[in-house]
Amino acid sequence: MDRLRLFDVVGCFSCRKRVLIGLPGPPGFLGRHGDGGGYDTLDAPPHHDFYARTAAAGRRRRARPSLFQLHGRVQQDPSRPPLYEETTSGPDGGDSSQEDEDQPEEPSSQPARFGWIQGVMIRCMLNIWGVILYLRLPWITAQAGIGLTWVIVLVSSCITGVTGLSTAAIATNGKVKSGGTYFLISRSLGPELGGSIGLIFAFANAVAVAMHTVGFAETVRDLMAEHGAVMVDPVNDIRIVGIVTVTALLGISMAGMAWESKAQVLFFLVILVSFANYIVGTFIPASAEKQSRGFFSYRADIFAENFVPGWRGPDGNFFAMFSIFFPSATGILAGANISGDLKDPAVAIPRGTLMAILLTTLSYLVISATIGACVVRDASGLLNDTLSGPACSGLACRYGWDFSRCTGNLTCSHGLSNYYQAMSMVSGFAPLITAGIFGATLSSALACLVSAPKVFQCLCQDRLYPLIGFFGKGYGKNQEPIRGYLLTYVIAAAFILIAELNTIAPIISNFFLCSYCLINFSCFHASVTNSPGWRPSFRFYSKWLSLLAALVCAVIMFLLNWWAALIAFGIVLLLLGYTLYRRPEVNWGSSVQASSYSLALSQCEGLNRVQDHVKNYRPQCLVLSGPPGTRPALVDLVGLLTKRLSLMLCGDVVCVSPGPGPGLGGHRAH
Repeated sequence: MDRLRLFDVVGCFSCRKRVLIGLPGPPGFLGRHGDGGGYDTLDAPPHHDFYARTAAAGRRRRARPSLFQLHGRVQQDPSRPPLYEETTSGPDGGDSSQEDEDQPEEPSSQPARFGWIQGVMIRCMLNIWGVILYLRLPWITAQAGIGLTWVIVLVSSCITGVTGLSTAAIATNGKVKSGGTYFLISRSLGPELGGSIGLIFAFANAVAVAMHTVGFAETVRDLMAEHGAVMVDPVNDIRIVGIVTVTALLGISMAGMAWESKAQVLFFLVILVSFANYIVGTFIPASAEKQSRGFFSYRADIFAENFVPGWRGPDGNFFAMFSIFFPSATGILAGANISGDLKDPAVAIPRGTLMAILLTTLSYLVISATIGACVVRDASGLLNDTLSGPACSGLACRYGWDFSRCTGNLTCSHGLSNYYQAMSMVSGFAPLITAGIFGATLSSALACLVSAPKVFQCLCQDRLYPLIGFFGKGYGKNQEPIRGYLLTYVIAAAFILIAELNTIAPIISNFFLCSYCLINFSCFHASVTNSPGWRPSFRFYSKWLSLLAALVCAVIMFLLNWWAALIAFGIVLLLLGYTLYRRPEVNWGSSVQASSYSLALSQCEGLNRVQDHVKNYRPQCLVLSGPPGTRPALVDLVGLLTKRLSLMLCGDVVCVSPGPGPGLGGHRAH
């Protein structure tokens, strides 16, 4: 067995450089300082590229000098290795063949990169301003009242806001690559929980594509019904329009991120114009046609009546309304999910995400308050239902309208409680609200259609689970996940066939809440373990807020739907158990590893407070056996004493010959 060679770095006072002493090679190898012999063994400082799987086609992989290079012979390798060795990596992570140095390299085309406004803020706002804003927020206001609607909005915003702070902390803790939410969680909490949440989050985004597409198809179906056009029936019309729409969105997303980003900016401008049109419409005096549909402009008594709840139907309760509304607040990770396409993710993700949460929360509060102050809950929509007798009942009687007949037999077709297109009716120009609905639903569906494959592609490339590596291949300069797009399309099309928005929305609420719970818990866990690698530069992060948000998400999951929460956590535990059993060969420096060291250290320190007693006596033996395989009898003898219940250390002393140079003498032992 070769001797263990030791190296020391000392200062050369003549030239103030570090030189090597010891015996790295054969006698006479080292020589004097400056003669060209020997290697600089200054250890390379830790770098994430040394430990992560960074090998990819067309990229340079950094590596620390190997022992073979440090112990090599000058006659075989006269060059001095650099401190960081640069090698060209192939797709399999190995070194590819060297190209001719004289051959000029073609400049590679740079992929599209986005800043915090276009890449994160606009994308998050569009994903939050989805189908719920236009088609369900007025109805939720009628059910829960303005007061409880504000509570629903603020609770949702608090959860997403704290999750945004946790996401910002993770994004500013180190280098963020492609993979978005999955990358953030897996590199912080480890591959076990990271892989399970990555799968759940990708699946939730795929279902969200169906939810927003169904909202778009529902609006198209209503417009067709107003003009007497019906293809098959109301339910099948939604399915037909939804499948055609998601197919068109698939074509846009597969065209590339540049085209998708341009489409998002166009949708954003359309939504802003529709908001302005709606606010102007609330101040315009109501015509007779609008009054018959329940709109009477701003009235204090309408605001007072709509401020309190008016529950109706089997789903008339707070948590049912929360489960329908919460998916509208889940777009906060739309920017983080394309982290690989951002110029500076550490700056763009915190700034864009938090700004999007603030602006969208204000918009939800304003819209629920304004529409609740202008529109009554029930109206017939008939111009003949003017006040005709003293038997009138209801708030509309004060303004000359009698809706008692449809209110009594529950046949009213308009008002906040019955008409999903209430914002179009209130606005100054209804087609602009329809354009806003199209922009909000299509942009949200497009953002989810892009996010789900990006997250899933990173998960597939890490190969944590079998049979999914097929979807990890990327195409083009941006490494677009074409196969992931097709898989997301199939999942979305399957849920579009449900054709019921109020059924699809609660399905994904638990999955998003589960994802947010784990994101917050990963930040808290990394903080309490005092991992040296956890040093986020984001100032507004608090580990206790992250823990509180994680607990709130878990509690709300069971309050919304206990069996769906059990299914979500069951899937997480199943995937977690598989990953723990398989033990993938990855080393991401997770907080789980840091907690293992912290726990072991605290337990060792606790032994100082344990008093010796015959009942808990454990012999601790130092065995000078040399290499344990050379003296097995001695090791077996001590093993009879320890019985695998106490500590046995096998020691080996290695003597190193003195070096030939002046001042290089003495023995060193290891």
